[in-house]
Amino acid sequence: MYNLLLYTQTDTNTLVPVLWIGGALLFLWLFFMIFVQRRTGRKLQRELVELERVRRNNVESEFVLKAMKLSTWHIDVPTMKLYVDADYREKKGGLVSPHESLIEDLIQVLDKADGQRVRMSLDKVCLGQTPAYHEVYRVKLGKGAMTYWEESFGTIAARDMEGKPSRIVGTSMRIDNQKQMEADLIAARNKAEESDRLKTAFLANMGHEIRTPLNAIVGFSDLLPVVENEEERNQIIAEIQKNNHKLLGIIDGLVSMSKVESEAKSLVKQQTNIVPILQEIADYYSQMVDGTTLVLATQFPYPEIMMTTDVAKFKEIVNNLMQNAVKFTQQGSITLGFDLLQGEKLQLWVLDTGKGIADEHQQRIFERFFKVDEYVPGTGLGLSVAKSHAESLGGSIGVDSVLGSGSRFWVELPLS
Repeated sequence: MYNLLLYTQTDTNTLVPVLWIGGALLFLWLFFMIFVQRRTGRKLQRELVELERVRRNNVESEFVLKAMKLSTWHIDVPTMKLYVDADYREKKGGLVSPHESLIEDLIQVLDKADGQRVRMSLDKVCLGQTPAYHEVYRVKLGKGAMTYWEESFGTIAARDMEGKPSRIVGTSMRIDNQKQMEADLIAARNKAEESDRLKTAFLANMGHEIRTPLNAIVGFSDLLPVVENEEERNQIIAEIQKNNHKLLGIIDGLVSMSKVESEAKSLVKQQTNIVPILQEIADYYSQMVDGTTLVLATQFPYPEIMMTTDVAKFKEIVNNLMQNAVKFTQQGSITLGFDLLQGEKLQLWVLDTGKGIADEHQQRIFERFFKVDEYVPGTGLGLSVAKSHAESLGGSIGVDSVLGSGSRFWVELPLS
């Protein structure tokens, strides 16, 4: 050993520098490897963070798609194929979404009124003529006539070397509820416009309706002091009383409608025998017909029917139906009657041999201010008031009529 060290020190002077250089190179290599490892570790850490972010974004995106009930798709422009990537639309009505389909096949399942328009819109975005795509269309369900509404958005996601679109991405969603809301809003707007028109006509007509009996009252009242003949005075008094009743009826109709609209009339129910009430109303209106060309009759199968109801509203319903029958029946008969139905219900009806009502007017006749014949005196509120009262009492109202052959108005009310 001593000889080796002595040999190293004396005969190999270059060995020590070589060892130092080798050690230095080894140290540098180790330092470089540590640096590379730390750099690689940091890169892996960043990739893991990015991967977690992508995973979280995918979860969030999937949640949004599910919440919005959307489907995502893309179109491969060179092959003109549509691929459904995810579909969270409602699967109601037999809706089946194929994962892959040709654009041409897709157009075939659309409604004929929409297919050509949607195809042209897709062609424009696929050719790069427009940067985005948006269409609303109807999709056929199976082979039947049923369809559902759908709305789609799309945009260019990738282009080829020539700058032409190569990939279109988009989303689709069902909008049946939205379309139903739009239809309901349009119907409500049309109904409001019609109601406004009828109300305007009603207000214009009210001036004439009120003025006619009022002029008669004022005119005959002016004549009364100068007429000495007893018979003529009685005739004038009778005319004044007749027009007083007409004017009172008009005012009562307006007041009743006002109370219905403001819900100022609350229900005050009590148990009562309705047969005497009906007989009293029938006796009152029998005085308004001549008894020869027009006869008023009753058809009460039971002498007593106990009913828990609001008597005032019940009377108003019957009065409005009877007024309507007397107004539109010139000859024949008017019959007031009732029947007991299953389920503890009473059906009250008024049958007349008047002019009848056309089919297209049979539902609208219960609307406020609606009048089939504008030339017939009246407010056009009686049947509307009757309908409101019948519904507030838990019943329903309707009419069966043939134009030229009379009408049968009926009201079904619970007995308790």
